[in-house]
Amino acid sequence: MFCVLPQGETRCPRRRAAPELPADGGGAGGLAAVVALKEPAPAPKHLKRERSPSRRHCGPSLVPMARARSADLAAADPRVQALAAQVTESREQDIPLLLLKLKGILNSASLGCEESKKIKQDIYDHELTQYCMLVLRQDHSRLHGGWATAAQLAEILSHCCVGLDVKEDPEEFYKKFLPSVIDNLLVLGRRLQARFIRVIKDKDKQDFLHWFQTVTDAICWLFGGHVQLTACVLQNDHFLQLLITDDVETAIIMMSVLHNILRVNSSVLLQVDEETLHFVLDELVYKLSSTTNPVIGNAATKLLLLVATFCKQLLGLLSDRYKGLKRLLSMQWTGKGFDRDLGQLLDLLSLEESSGKGEMERQHQAACIIQATWRGFQTRKRLKKLPQAVTALQRSFRAKREQELQHFKKQREEEALKLQMQLQRQRAMRLFHERQLALLEIIHASQVNKYMEEMEGKSALTIQRFWRGYRARRNFHQQRQSLKEYKAAVTIQRAACKFLEKRRRRRPLSPWKDPKGLTDEQRVALQQQVDDYIKLHPASQMSEEMSKELHMQAQERLAQFLLRSRVDRRAEQRRKALLAQVNTDVELLMNAPRLEETTEKDLDVFMSRSVPVAIKARQSHNTMLKYTRWPWWKKLGEEFVEDDVIPDDALNAELGTLFIGGRKSF
Repeated sequence: MFCVLPQGETRCPRRRAAPELPADGGGAGGLAAVVALKEPAPAPKHLKRERSPSRRHCGPSLVPMARARSADLAAADPRVQALAAQVTESREQDIPLLLLKLKGILNSASLGCEESKKIKQDIYDHELTQYCMLVLRQDHSRLHGGWATAAQLAEILSHCCVGLDVKEDPEEFYKKFLPSVIDNLLVLGRRLQARFIRVIKDKDKQDFLHWFQTVTDAICWLFGGHVQLTACVLQNDHFLQLLITDDVETAIIMMSVLHNILRVNSSVLLQVDEETLHFVLDELVYKLSSTTNPVIGNAATKLLLLVATFCKQLLGLLSDRYKGLKRLLSMQWTGKGFDRDLGQLLDLLSLEESSGKGEMERQHQAACIIQATWRGFQTRKRLKKLPQAVTALQRSFRAKREQELQHFKKQREEEALKLQMQLQRQRAMRLFHERQLALLEIIHASQVNKYMEEMEGKSALTIQRFWRGYRARRNFHQQRQSLKEYKAAVTIQRAACKFLEKRRRRRPLSPWKDPKGLTDEQRVALQQQVDDYIKLHPASQMSEEMSKELHMQAQERLAQFLLRSRVDRRAEQRRKALLAQVNTDVELLMNAPRLEETTEKDLDVFMSRSVPVAIKARQSHNTMLKYTRWPWWKKLGEEFVEDDVIPDDALNAELGTLFIGGRKSF
């Protein structure tokens, strides 16, 4: 196997994340899923009626809203009007079969005439095309007609859109509706491809393959009538996933679709983004390198030839991005029945390679000339600076030699000084010993021991004196910082003492004065006032019977107060509960949609008491989460509040109207 992957890539370029298909669902659920997954064209709006009781629980229906185009609708084809009325009045599971009648209406007029355009315009005005588009994403295995009906609806939808010239709001048709149709058709194609690959019986495989071919033909017919859709198809993720299949039959069909895209719009590969372009080219080259099927090889070769013929800019990309493509084509696919197309593609690649080689040689010669010119300039620049470099080199050499001579001279002087000091020491030692011997000769033998003791004592004193001086100096150096601190402390204390002494001298203390006492007359007058007050206000006396009676009265009044307060508290709780219920209902009514847009979910909100309770509980929970995530500067006034305690003011707005089980919760 030849390696033809793009330069710098070490993985298979076909492995791309596939977009998820919408879940298949039967009946109205499928239509609801379509609306929820991707924003298709709006629901039909030309008619409106009330939902019948039998369809009340069937989920979202396809009942359209009214349009403000009554004059145009009144002049429409009667067959289209009758079919639109039948679709509106019928059940949703019968709508796909009714839409098949559009095929007969379209075939009644010749293609391209004014009558055909008028019929297509009427179908679009009555929103029948929107019905077809919405039905395409349903699970057709559960509907009448199955996947055959879906394929026919795809063909009908494609024919309805081709040749249609929308004059009212064309931007919505060309930029929103047509891309949605393409997306729905591609989704249907992916479903049919998946079921074709999974099915086992030959008859079922042929049926699914036929339906898949019908859907792809509808896609080709659609972008053939609207050329701007070719880029939309090519950039769609569903189309790219359809293209990278390993199944032979569907792969051939998808390459034919790509061939039609290039035939319709030859410059479409230059209009798409670079990632999509590389993805398509990588897939085509991968199919050539990973299979030996001549049909696949023929289709891929024709596509590459078409790309190289229509887009000359992409021929260089093929040569540069896929280095082994030419060798792969010549060695693996020669003699497989499509040598003509293969030879043309090889000739184009060879021509591009030769032109590329000539360009490379010219660039190589230009680079050599530039390098030679630059080297000559650098050499001349160095030659101009050579005398200065030689002078600087000589200067540095002489300075270094002078430094070495000075060092050698200094070393010799140090050695001579050391030798001289050693000689002087030896001479002093010799003289000392000579004096000792002379003294020993002079001194009497009986005085020798005494003399030696005196000399030893003097020597010991000298050694001790030197040792004590050394130790004192060492201790002094070690205690210098402590001495500085001690001196500083003494200085500060001395200054503080002087300051305090000055303060004491400046403010002499006043002598102590005893408080003045009461005189005898004042004491007698004060005692007389106390006695008079006691006589005027005697203490009340109460008997035991009166005390018991007063106690019983107090107990009765307390019981009455407690009973009355309990009743009042219950009444207050009931009023608060009713107020909370009224607030909840008012808020729901304020946020409720209009009656025209009301659904069953909205009715459930009003009929159930658990839904508003859950909403309020969620809001209060979100409020508590926001409070816990407040920054520190918002909690500066709450230093003594625990982390798990939230102020009541922060929750009053959310918990104040919470209605739970018939009472208001605080």
